[in-house]
Amino acid sequence: MSWQNWLNFIIDALTFGATFMYGSTGEIITEKSGHLNLGIPGIMCMGGAGGCLMLSLVGGSSLPPFLIVILGILASFLTASLMGAIYCFLTVTLRSNQNVTGLALTTFGVGLMKVIMSNKNIINVKNYLVIPKEYYRWPFSLIQKDLQAADLAAMGGLGIMFFLAVAIAIIASYVLYHTKVGLNLRAIGENAATADAAGINVSRYKYCATIIGSGIAGLGGLYYIIDYMVSQEAYLSLEAFGWLSIALVIFVLWRPHLTIPGSFIFGILFSCSSFIAIIPGITVTMAAKPLLRMLPYVVTVLVLIISSIRNKRENQPPASLGVNYFREER
Repeated sequence: MSWQNWLNFIIDALTFGATFMYGSTGEIITEKSGHLNLGIPGIMCMGGAGGCLMLSLVGGSSLPPFLIVILGILASFLTASLMGAIYCFLTVTLRSNQNVTGLALTTFGVGLMKVIMSNKNIINVKNYLVIPKEYYRWPFSLIQKDLQAADLAAMGGLGIMFFLAVAIAIIASYVLYHTKVGLNLRAIGENAATADAAGINVSRYKYCATIIGSGIAGLGGLYYIIDYMVSQEAYLSLEAFGWLSIALVIFVLWRPHLTIPGSFIFGILFSCSSFIAIIPGITVTMAAKPLLRMLPYVVTVLVLIISSIRNKRENQPPASLGVNYFREER
């Protein structure tokens, strides 16, 4: 195999992993507040549907390209944030079971996304599919022809939303570990009663963390559909990547900055079934491909086992993760 094929595979895994980077970064922010949001797959689906719906409305207009990019991202973020707000209302205000609520949101989000994305009367497919090559993949799209000529076409997938995912992961990590806001949020995730006694507004932090985290996760859905895949049928496989994003949270031990290399590793593990098939002398049967795609989950289980054996507190999830806070019991 030529070095161009190896480089294309590495770059493709890197860009593909950005989908997980968005989802896991958003989930880490949510889990640091003590809430296990299993609605991330549905939230990512709704983020993708909301962004595509906006792009289908403005894609054929005369608006400036940068404004179209911003509107698509904002629509995706706000749609996913709304799902996060619903989750917060049910789990923080009404104190419903977090696991059941998250699974219900996933079912709702996936179903509603399919209704929106498959209905031509609701969404204009042509408008949102032509946008990435022109706007979202700038500046690499400007040299796409040269890249293809050099057999490095995968470089064309490194667009604005890829670098936005990296920036969000770094900023989230800085906020969590180097600011007072992050300290308060982590305190709530460890012991909400103690944080409340110290004067921290627990409900406000939980709402803000979950809503912002959901909005970030929703951007992963938009990125996968309109930037990485640029395909009308891409939304059909989006739910699975939401679950992988939750698995990545465990893999990176609840550290947002580690989602950058972690998502790259997940991208390699998930894509290796297709890559191995093109290596001379190696044959991958159709039955073996689904087994190879289980590698990210297998590696996550191994990391969970190792971190549990080492039993270091900094490698463990927040102490009150998944437990609702009842102030009356403080």
